[in-house]
Amino acid sequence: MRGAIADDDPRGTVDAVPLVSASGPPHRRCSASARPARRGTAPLTALGATLVHVALTGATGFLGLRLLRRLLDTHAWVTVLAHAGSGDALHRITRSLELMGAPSAFLARLPERLRVVETDLALPRLGLSARAFRELADSLGAIWHSAGSIHLEGDLPELRRTNVEGTRHVLELAAAGRAEPVVRHVSTAFVAGARRTGVAYEDELDDGAGFENAYEQSKYEAELLVHAWSREHGRPALVLRPSILVTDVPSHPELPSHPLQVVERILRDARRATVAAPPTATSSPNGAPDGSSRGAHGLPGPRARPRVRTVGHPHGRLNLLPVEHAADVMVRLSELPSSHGVDTYHVVHDRDVPVPTVVALLERLVPLSIDLVDAKPEDPSALETMIDFYPGITAYLTHRRRFDDTRVRTLLGPAAVCAPVGLDGLWSGLAPRSGALPRPPDSPPAPAPTPCA
Repeated sequence: MRGAIADDDPRGTVDAVPLVSASGPPHRRCSASARPARRGTAPLTALGATLVHVALTGATGFLGLRLLRRLLDTHAWVTVLAHAGSGDALHRITRSLELMGAPSAFLARLPERLRVVETDLALPRLGLSARAFRELADSLGAIWHSAGSIHLEGDLPELRRTNVEGTRHVLELAAAGRAEPVVRHVSTAFVAGARRTGVAYEDELDDGAGFENAYEQSKYEAELLVHAWSREHGRPALVLRPSILVTDVPSHPELPSHPLQVVERILRDARRATVAAPPTATSSPNGAPDGSSRGAHGLPGPRARPRVRTVGHPHGRLNLLPVEHAADVMVRLSELPSSHGVDTYHVVHDRDVPVPTVVALLERLVPLSIDLVDAKPEDPSALETMIDFYPGITAYLTHRRRFDDTRVRTLLGPAAVCAPVGLDGLWSGLAPRSGALPRPPDSPPAPAPTPCA
C-alpha cells in the first residue's frame, strides 16, 4: 500500500476537479466542494429532488450505473467519485445510459447534474490533497460506496487493496465530514461464505464456514470495517447485500459486464484454448472420453460441442436478481429511518433459479454440453482441466442455500417483489442482438424458476 501523499506534493493529488462534458474535454474546473452549474432550464426544486448532496463510487460499473440513474430521480445532483486516470467518466456514463435506453432529455442534463471528482480509493484521502479531501467531505450528506473488484479468481492481497482498503478510505471521508454524511455500503449476499445449504440471515456476519473465494472474504472484511466504524463514531450505516445481478439489456462492448458474462467468457476462452492446443498422446481420431466429436488431430473442432463434467448439484439453485430492480430496492431502503447502528439488508429475489437453468443457458452460449457430477472426474479432458482452474466460480453450482429477506419484503411491500428470472430474460442480457434463444433439438426445455423457500 502506498503511503499518504504529502499536502505539498502535486503527484497524485487533486486540488481542482474537471467537470467533463459528454462531447469531449473538460470545459471548466471547480474545487472539490463546488456545485455544478445550473444552466438554463427548470430550477432544481422543479425536479422534485432533494438538495441533499450525495456522492457515489463505482458509478461507471454494472450496478453503479443503475444506482446513479435511480439516485438522480431523488437528488438534484450527484458527485461521482471516479477512478483517476480511467478516462472521461461523464462521457462514459452518458454513453452507457444512452445504450441502456435513457431519454435524450435526461442525458442532455447530465453535465449540470453530475460533478466528477477523480479519486483513487486505494490511497489515503482518496488520493486528494488534504484541502480537497476536507472540502469534499464537508459538502456531502450521503456517501454511496458501490465501487470494488468483483474478480472471483483474484488473489486476496489485491482484492483487499480494492475492496477493504477502498472501504476504509471511504469511511474516512465520511468521518471527516462536518455534516456527518450517512454511509450506504454495497456488499454482497455471498459474505455468507462456503455454507452451501440452509438459510443465510441478514444479522449474520461470521467466517465460520470459510469462503468459496477471496472475493467473498474481502467483502466480509469490508463489512467488518463498516461495523467497527459505526461503533467508533456512533454513526448509522446501511449495508446492502445483493445476490447475483443480471439484466435483460442486450450486451454491448461499451457496457460493463455482469457476473454471468464473466463466466461465459471463461468457458469460451477455455474452449477456444483447448481447440487451438496441440494434439496429445491421449487424443483419438474417432472420439474422446468427454463425448465430443473430434477433428483431424483428435481435438474438438471449432463447431463441436465438447462435453464437460463439472461438480454441481442437480437440485442446486442460484439467486439471480435484475440489476434495475436491485438499484430501486437499495434506494428505497436508504430512504427508511435508520436504527442508528448498522442496518443490513439482503437485496435478493424471492425465487431462486435452478442450476440446470443456468447450465442450459451456458450450453447455448458457448457452446458446450455440461454434465453435473458428484466428484471431479479422475480422467479429466484438457477442457475440464482448464475449467478446474476456476474453483471459486464453479463452486456455486453446488449451492442450495437461500437468503432470508423477510425484513425487506415487510418494509417495502409490493415494491420488493420482482418478476421471475427465466431463461429467455437471461439470454437477452447475454447473447448478441441477434434473435431468440436457441434450443438444442435433443434437449427438453429448461425447468422454470421455482420458489426458494
